[in-house]
Amino acid sequence: MFKKSVSAFALAWAVAISTPVYAASHSSTASTALSSLSQVEKSDLLFMREEEKLARDVYLTLYETWGLAVFSNIASSEQSHMDAVLKLLRTYRLPDPAGGKAIGEFTNPDLQSLYDTLMEKGRLSALDALQVGGIIEETDMRDLAGAIDRSDNADIDATYENLLCGSRNHLRAFARNLESLTSQPYTALVITQDEVDTVLHNPMEQCSQ
Repeated sequence: MFKKSVSAFALAWAVAISTPVYAASHSSTASTALSSLSQVEKSDLLFMREEEKLARDVYLTLYETWGLAVFSNIASSEQSHMDAVLKLLRTYRLPDPAGGKAIGEFTNPDLQSLYDTLMEKGRLSALDALQVGGIIEETDMRDLAGAIDRSDNADIDATYENLLCGSRNHLRAFARNLESLTSQPYTALVITQDEVDTVLHNPMEQCSQ
């Protein structure tokens, strides 16, 4: 499913010089934080940062194309999702794969390919654009559920659960817009229809901040 002052630097430098024991301790803490993650947890965090960017970038661009408020509203939420994952990257001293990337640019080649494919479809019609929203949110739900299963860290799990809550709400919003446009029930595009129906048959949730 959302990037990284002279006086502050001077203060930090002064502290580092005057308290070398603290500096060593801080370095040790950073190393411990990094080593507490498995390789798959690291990979998932990097992937989720860019997957949230993909959602934001697609929605911003489709809003410019079609002017549908649902894209603008959810793009803002996706930015907060990006920020939440970035906070974890900083906590665990991991590089930001989205740092310095423009709209539609990705480090992960699979996400770059997916973005290009989704944008091609989304530009065809307003109906196709709304379906792209459904594809993204169902994909996010699937990927977040998998990442939660692979994670052994409570802070990561809590962030992923919050993002998953957001994706369920986003799917409800896109389904509502599609049903209004087509007068037909929403059809699952990535996950099973039963999984989608379970989400759609429940009201909007209050996700933690």
